[in-house]
Amino acid sequence: MPRGKPVSAETEPPQQLQLLTPANLEACLALDQAALDGLWSRQQWLRELQEPQRLCIGLLDNEKLLAVACGWLVVDELQITAVAVTPQRRRAGLGHRVLQGLLSQARQMGASRATLEVSASNKAAAGLYARSGFASAGIRRGYYSNGDDALIQWMSLRDTEGVRIADHS
Repeated sequence: MPRGKPVSAETEPPQQLQLLTPANLEACLALDQAALDGLWSRQQWLRELQEPQRLCIGLLDNEKLLAVACGWLVVDELQITAVAVTPQRRRAGLGHRVLQGLLSQARQMGASRATLEVSASNKAAAGLYARSGFASAGIRRGYYSNGDDALIQWMSLRDTEGVRIADHS
């Protein structure tokens, strides 16, 4: 599917999932700053939005980016690199919707499994991933710069239903 095209996930307009492009760079930077305290630089975001093996799915509401999920496709594996929701809209299911859109797009592109690392102290994110079907497979001790451990999580994409992705061109 071409970047910038809407991705349907049983959303009600005007909110829609779409593959993000470099045109969404400023919105990604703003969301990153608000939700992730500036995790990635401008150059890192641009690479995420440009390279074909990287996927970034955004949930937009009237052109405002509310949530994003990004990952890299490596052979048949999706390595999830970021999931973020604007702080004012957390705990409203937006993270789940954008994550499901990313998993569905990766499945359509041939991924059979997905992996990620989440801080053991981030209970909200760990809960989101558990509800989405991820299971812990190990721990990386002291993985994060603040000393937190990372939970290594995996999920099979073969046994899950995908989010219907529509091309509205």
